[in-house]
Amino acid sequence: GSEVHVTADIEGLTPGQKHAMHIHQYGDPSAADGMATGGHYNPAGHPHGLPDVAKRHAGDLGNLEADATGKAHLELTLENTAIASGKNPILGRAVIVHAKMDDGGQPVGNAGGRIAQGVIGVAKQGK
Repeated sequence: GSEVHVTADIEGLTPGQKHAMHIHQYGDPSAADGMATGGHYNPAGHPHGLPDVAKRHAGDLGNLEADATGKAHLELTLENTAIASGKNPILGRAVIVHAKMDDGGQPVGNAGGRIAQGVIGVAKQGK
């Protein structure tokens, strides 16, 4: 379709802190520091922005807010992406959680280092 619903449950974050989360260009988790994933996924060449900005990187997911135990939950709908085909497909790309919050600033939100990474793929459904 023309939108993707994102649900994220993350553990091990700094308690009480906001952490940026972005989709990055390459699904390559080979570097421990996350740098093999490239920059933010931005096929349209838009400036960086938070999810409430219409013209932003396709990979700009905003912030997770960790609770007192370091757990965070995020749900949002991305209207400028698709899973595998269509506008700005994300299958095979990376998801990065950053050390700091995304302040919406240019060029990438001042979000700090990459503290967690994963690849967007197809999972086998459990029974």
